Amino acid sequence: MKTILVTGGTGFIGSNLCKRLIKDENNRIICVDNNYTGSLFNVKELLNDSRFKFIEHDIIEPLDIDEKIDEIYNLACPASPPAYQGEKAIFTTKTCVLGALNMLELAKKNNAKILQSSTSEVYGEPLIHPQVETYRGNVNPIGIRSCYDEGKRCAESLFFDYHRLYGVKIKVIRIFNTYGPMMDPNDGRVVSNFICQALRGEDLTIYGDGSQTRSFCYVDDLVDVIVKMMASEDDFTGPVNTGNSGEFTIKELAELIREKVNKDLRIVYFPLPSDDPTQRRPDISLAKAKLNWEPKIKLSEGLDKTIEYFDKKLKGEI
Repeated sequence: MKTILVTGGTGFIGSNLCKRLIKDENNRIICVDNNYTGSLFNVKELLNDSRFKFIEHDIIEPLDIDEKIDEIYNLACPASPPAYQGEKAIFTTKTCVLGALNMLELAKKNNAKILQSSTSEVYGEPLIHPQVETYRGNVNPIGIRSCYDEGKRCAESLFFDYHRLYGVKIKVIRIFNTYGPMMDPNDGRVVSNFICQALRGEDLTIYGDGSQTRSFCYVDDLVDVIVKMMASEDDFTGPVNTGNSGEFTIKELAELIREKVNKDLRIVYFPLPSDDPTQRRPDISLAKAKLNWEPKIKLSEGLDKTIEYFDKKLKGEI
């Protein structure tokens, strides 16, 4: 049995990962989160499990663990624009950069393997499509999204420097749009926005003309590739794109959710926010070749599962 530390463990992806690592992999989990965008509700079924320990902590500050850690999954960071922009911008950069430093130091101290959850945002407004890992990106370093985009780029740099200088065993993945149960209804991401608006009988709000594209990966598929990446050979560091290569316009997504929830809803349009990418789709050839992974769950099926979750959540049934 391994002892695994998961930062951001009460968040959307982190909570799903914690459940997988305990139930399917039979590990001991130390879940670390400041609960800024996460919630203990997401891990409530684990709180009485002797193999699960929760520590409320902000990884901007160093973390002292008095036991041997085998692996670290660094998932801590606000990941939706409403959560990381504005007054939380500096906090977000600190989480990306100081958080990475603190977790790398902990990995170095424990000789632990550490995985960094980076993001497709490192590609910015991409000039190539689909995006491959060798593409260096087109990021605005002073825009309203740069706290997150550049923070994650800096974290990747730190990971590779710790690997080169100290031999820390690193894994870097770049997560594209992900959705599924345990998303916060108010987190501001497009899938949760549309579903919650539809379930409440509200207009579906599209920013821009809806022609911008995204690729949507169901969370179970993402967790699968995260676990596979951590288990890969030490000399395979990444970065690796993790996401679904199926590409949909935002308008297509809105129309699909409307069809599933309430066909009579209106779709309304608002101005596109600054620096919002017009195209985003991963080339997952590397993940297929090195990790024998590709997503299994189609968008329609994943949306059905996610709509069911949000319906119960909004009704107070869970």
